[in-house]
Amino acid sequence: MQNLDVSEIKKNFRIYGKDTKLDEAISIAARVAPTDSTIVITGESGVGKDVFSRIIHQNSKRKQNKYVAVNCAAIPEGTIESELFGHIKGSFTGADKDRKGYFAEADKGTIFLDEIGELPITTQSKLLRILENGELIPVGSSQVSKVDVRVIAATNVNLYRAVEKGKFREDLYYRLNQVVINVPSLRERRDDIPILFRFFASEHASKYQVPKIELTPEAVEYLKNYRWKGNVRELKNIAERISILEMNREIDLHTLQKYIPILEKLPVVTDTRGEETNENRDDIIRMVLQNHKDVLQLRDEVDQLKQIVRQLFETTNSIRREPLLLPSEVEEEFVTMEEERRDIVEETAPQNLKEIEKQTIIKSLERHNGKRSAVAKELGFSERTLYRKLLEYGLNTKN
Repeated sequence: MQNLDVSEIKKNFRIYGKDTKLDEAISIAARVAPTDSTIVITGESGVGKDVFSRIIHQNSKRKQNKYVAVNCAAIPEGTIESELFGHIKGSFTGADKDRKGYFAEADKGTIFLDEIGELPITTQSKLLRILENGELIPVGSSQVSKVDVRVIAATNVNLYRAVEKGKFREDLYYRLNQVVINVPSLRERRDDIPILFRFFASEHASKYQVPKIELTPEAVEYLKNYRWKGNVRELKNIAERISILEMNREIDLHTLQKYIPILEKLPVVTDTRGEETNENRDDIIRMVLQNHKDVLQLRDEVDQLKQIVRQLFETTNSIRREPLLLPSEVEEEFVTMEEERRDIVEETAPQNLKEIEKQTIIKSLERHNGKRSAVAKELGFSERTLYRKLLEYGLNTKN
């Protein structure tokens, strides 16, 4: 087995950070790469599971052959078997010619099945057959084909719990579970966050031909204490937005808070078994974010009003028919306005999480003119999950 250096792999694949859990995950990927073991890569959305898949392929004996990446959640349930295993002409409406599936395309190479937990049960049984003996049958055919493919799967859900719920085959779970690589979240390697931000800031400065942004010490601490639900992907997107939009290249805490508001103290939403329910929590977070933006806008308006009041108070000595609010009184008025606004929000807020979820989806549909792929991306659902929710809530599913 070849000796693969972790630091060299990090350099080749542009992985930044010094956390021991990250290095351990890379080390495992390096050790299993020369083998033909089936691999499952676990970790939250945005941690870079696809990067680990490429590490394994590029350091395997199959590296000269094809690497095919498939997002299982992005393929409609009605066509997923055709996409994966191929079909023959006339097997269904629109099948005007034979088509090779992704597995046949990846023959002698590697296939990366991202979000494998979204595979329908019937498709899981056919995947199991490939894993066990390399046999596949294209849709509409009775002829068995042989393929030699290494399978690397990834998931951001707990597959064992999916087995308990009947959503994932137990035999497939154990067949896939030969080697598991867990990619740590940003919350698990907080000291790497400033390193990653500096890298992304430099990358975007070069890309957009602008000076590099720098963070104050307070802003760095704020970054390290943020939840990072979207992990590295979210951090990269935030660094890009700041690089593009901010004129001042030194980013202080106040500026940073415009892009990443505090979420740490939100309550954890649990299901009936006491387990955290990520989708419901995310819905609450989105509502709080919108409320936070409204409050910030109100604060800006009040700040402008206070400035006008100060100017009037300093420049005029004439008798006024009505008393002028002094800055301190404006503060009191702002507090009153904010309390009234909070009361209104509490009175009109939906009374259960289902209603919160429905309203969140409706708002997102309106923002994206009913485009489901954009809505799913914004809300963090797979397109299949979003489609089920649209049906559940009786919302328009034509687009």
